[in-house]
Amino acid sequence: MRRSTIWIALVALVAVALPATANDGGHPMLKEINDTLEAMGMDVRVEYAEYITSDDGPEFGNTVYANDRGNKQLGSDWVPGDPRRYGVNEIYWTTDQVDLTADVSDQEQNDAISRAMATWQEVQCSSIPLVQVEDGGLDLGYVEWLLGFGGIPGWVADLSHAGWLPASFFDALADDGSTFILGVTFTFTWTGPDMDGNGKSDVAFREIYYNDNFNWAIGGSVDVESIALHEVGHGLSQAHFGKVFVDNKGNLKFAPKAVMNAVYTGGTEHVLTGTDVGGHCSNWGSWPNN
Repeated sequence: MRRSTIWIALVALVAVALPATANDGGHPMLKEINDTLEAMGMDVRVEYAEYITSDDGPEFGNTVYANDRGNKQLGSDWVPGDPRRYGVNEIYWTTDQVDLTADVSDQEQNDAISRAMATWQEVQCSSIPLVQVEDGGLDLGYVEWLLGFGGIPGWVADLSHAGWLPASFFDALADDGSTFILGVTFTFTWTGPDMDGNGKSDVAFREIYYNDNFNWAIGGSVDVESIALHEVGHGLSQAHFGKVFVDNKGNLKFAPKAVMNAVYTGGTEHVLTGTDVGGHCSNWGSWPNN
């Protein structure tokens, strides 16, 4: 089955009046997004955003939430055969061709993202079919549209690499966030009932953004494929993994080291570790029968 930009008209531009998800506290940026979605009568809400940081930043990665109810578990999953996604088991993905970084060639950054997607696709325990679809020449990004950074009022894929955005976008995500946040993944969930009865909210779509305030590279720091590999892990339902700490000599340590660590230390990280694979398999090993 082939997907197209018709999804925007069918899913995102048709307002569906469903019960709203209350915002009791939580992150200001995410609350602003959800207040707008509620006012529009949309049937999706942003639930949380996960970001990776550089190793010289003031914090080690983070997950920020749209509401603050004391539950800090990443309780959301894709639903196999979800009729709200046309009843398919495939996870469709695409890459924005408008908000590209000028640091490397368009082809190089597209190839790096494709390699990151393929790395997760090739994990042997998983039968998840990741299918690339055309971007339609659009400036992709529902989050950026809702916040006035461009984008479109909708989404064309389940997982979108929505491009490189300016410093001000990341400063809205965290104080001086443009100086240490490398990439971020936003998770949107449906406002309706839990369709598969697993007690978790159902993922509608996810969007990945990259910070154009950094100098990006292929095979060096900051390496496009390494950051994309980490963010795709979030896009496929993995949270940050492992303890990150500074030892008594001032050295940054990981226990254990993994692609899904919350901090990027530079160079290339193109190979999944056993813990990365284990986390992926726990999410996708029984797809589409989980």
